[in-house]
Amino acid sequence: MFDTGSTAFILVSAALVMLMTPGLAFFYGGLVGRKNTMTIMMQSFVSLGWTTIIWVTVGFTMCFGNDVGGIIGDGKYLFLNNVSLNSALDADHNIPILAFLLFQMMTATITPALITGAFADRVKFKAYLLFLTLWLLLVYFPLVHMVWGGGILQDWGVLDFAGGIVIHASAGFGALASVFFIGKRKVIHRPHNLPLFALGAALLWFGWYGFNAGGEFKVDEITVLAFANTDISASFAAVTWMFLAWKLDGKPSTVGFFTGALAGLVTITPAAGFVGLREAMLIGVVAGAVGFFAVRFKNMKGWDDSLDVWGIHGMGGFTGILLLGIFASKDINPAGSDGLIYGGGIFFLKEFVAVSAMAAYAFLFTYGMLYLINMFTPVRVPEEEERSGLDIVEHGEETYAL
Repeated sequence: MFDTGSTAFILVSAALVMLMTPGLAFFYGGLVGRKNTMTIMMQSFVSLGWTTIIWVTVGFTMCFGNDVGGIIGDGKYLFLNNVSLNSALDADHNIPILAFLLFQMMTATITPALITGAFADRVKFKAYLLFLTLWLLLVYFPLVHMVWGGGILQDWGVLDFAGGIVIHASAGFGALASVFFIGKRKVIHRPHNLPLFALGAALLWFGWYGFNAGGEFKVDEITVLAFANTDISASFAAVTWMFLAWKLDGKPSTVGFFTGALAGLVTITPAAGFVGLREAMLIGVVAGAVGFFAVRFKNMKGWDDSLDVWGIHGMGGFTGILLLGIFASKDINPAGSDGLIYGGGIFFLKEFVAVSAMAAYAFLFTYGMLYLINMFTPVRVPEEEERSGLDIVEHGEETYAL
């Protein structure tokens, strides 16, 4: 009944996306100080468990249930009701709906965890759990439905292959809101373990092949294209960032190279299955440059986005959607649209309006929910606890025993 090759590929892709959450934990864990390593890693890992619980109870139906007002899904799949082992996703993607559910669950797991890099070293774990819950319910799930689940933006013709709006712009601009609400760190530590960071970056790069190629939800030529575009953009962006840093800062750093690769991965995500290989090269160059200068702008403004979530994910997702609006071609993917350079001015305008509106939505709702959480429990740790380090204060653990 099902296409066994496509089903197997989606399950492997789901596993690759799951691996990205530990990869993110290592990536962030190596960049913070040694007194906060386990804290930020725990913030990623706990999402594996808690987001799964929310997803299988209410999340999947909120995202992919029958449309209600163009914003959210109804209770069709509440507590996995009507998720049959024998039901296909749809006529065009002949895989079990459960395989689709699992893949989408893994992307839901990593999305709010991305934001933790912005407020590293200064947020209480209790407040983070509340934030994780509310952000999924009020930001991520509505965005998924609007863009992918039959909601208003999908009906309008907005495209987002694997999450430029839904994942990266939303997380990045949500991160910026958290920076403004929570404020600057009292103590800023140097990255304490760059090999751990590099391992995390490598796992993210590896997992991203499943993240983007899996977004086709079947195995065909577009799956291969998305896979190839993912690597091409990451490589061009990594080298672009490296040379910019070499020219302007004097040295080609490891952190810069891998951060550039991440910028390329983020920026190609919404366009991976809609643009050609040469366009992916150009997108990678633009991604490296935009990310590099966004981080410099953030530093100039004095925003304490600890691990550059806004510059990489927010601006990367935003830029990727705009580049999709420019370079998309129906000759590449007939299921897509023609971008600006192919006469698709209206399509470009839709992409611009959608990403701008949804970035603003994520920013405002994130700020509002942090304000609400802070009314019930403090979001930020006291200064003395921040100086002591959150590993001991929040979790009673040490990363490195003496």
